[in-house]
Amino acid sequence: MPFAGWEMPVQYAGVIAEHVAVRSAIGLFDISHMGILDFAGDGVREFLDGILTNKVSDLAENQIRYSLICRPDGGILDDVLIYRLPTHYRLVVNASNTDKIVDWLEHQNTSQHWSIDISVQNSALALLAVQGPEATALLQNMVGDAADLAAVRYYRGTQAPFLGNTITITRTGYTGEDGFELFVPADDAAEAWATILDQGAPHGIAPVGLGARDTLRLEAGLPLYGHELDDATSPFDAGLQKFVRFKNRHFIGKEALLEERQLGPDRELIGLELIDRGIARDGCLIVVAGEDVGVVTSGTFSPTLQKAIAIANVETGTALAGTTVHVRIRADLRAARVVALPFYQRPR
Repeated sequence: MPFAGWEMPVQYAGVIAEHVAVRSAIGLFDISHMGILDFAGDGVREFLDGILTNKVSDLAENQIRYSLICRPDGGILDDVLIYRLPTHYRLVVNASNTDKIVDWLEHQNTSQHWSIDISVQNSALALLAVQGPEATALLQNMVGDAADLAAVRYYRGTQAPFLGNTITITRTGYTGEDGFELFVPADDAAEAWATILDQGAPHGIAPVGLGARDTLRLEAGLPLYGHELDDATSPFDAGLQKFVRFKNRHFIGKEALLEERQLGPDRELIGLELIDRGIARDGCLIVVAGEDVGVVTSGTFSPTLQKAIAIANVETGTALAGTTVHVRIRADLRAARVVALPFYQRPR
């Protein structure tokens, strides 16, 4: 299907089979549609520190952080990963927001009189995700003694030889499982894909499309831009305040977010497990005591939990954990229990 200018697979063998493969063994995702932006020039660190809500200046080499890019009023333009690689900084942004974020960054670059070179790397790099409890064993066998992937901590990376190239491998993902993401030269992407599938066959590997990527991230309580996040939603509304670092730094949106921190957010994200039959899809209204208090932002049937789940954006304090609310599905009100996020956490 068309997706943010790319043609993307929704499913291969089927959403449930692919979902189960990631939870129980290993899944391979082509996520090359994500925007990959590299930065060069004097003052890159300071420039990015003024754009992102999370701190950039104290990133160690090969460390990654989740962050947000906000407007001056605190609304979220995108949620991103910032990488400090050995030779430069890299930003991975949502595919649907790539052009918007590049324009935003170039505007800040020009208006603040920086001389930063911002280059989109999608034509040069593919991005593959290997996710699941067998991911480390598979990739360790492929890189051999050149890198100890088990020693790579979460949200850290390393450089290792892979099919004749030295690539960046990071312990990151969007599934709620352990796993890695690989930046591979675009010309070698098809070979890398085929080789990973071939060597992963004894581990039970499956190629995974957008459908299972969405059900996996929803079970893990991970937000998706355009659903839980948008430019009318602040980090506080989305429960992401821990990714906003205020102390001893200035960034776009800081003043508005400081004010919101003092006043408290008027909206919050909650988890729902359906008690009655039905799937609460995005856009369904949340009803408490006969009043509309919010809206479902994402909903699905959870293959892991074997029940319908949803994330909703509601007025703060109107739907407390453990209480029952109602979801308007078509013309009917269906009961749902408010639960803590995430719905699923992998065994440690």
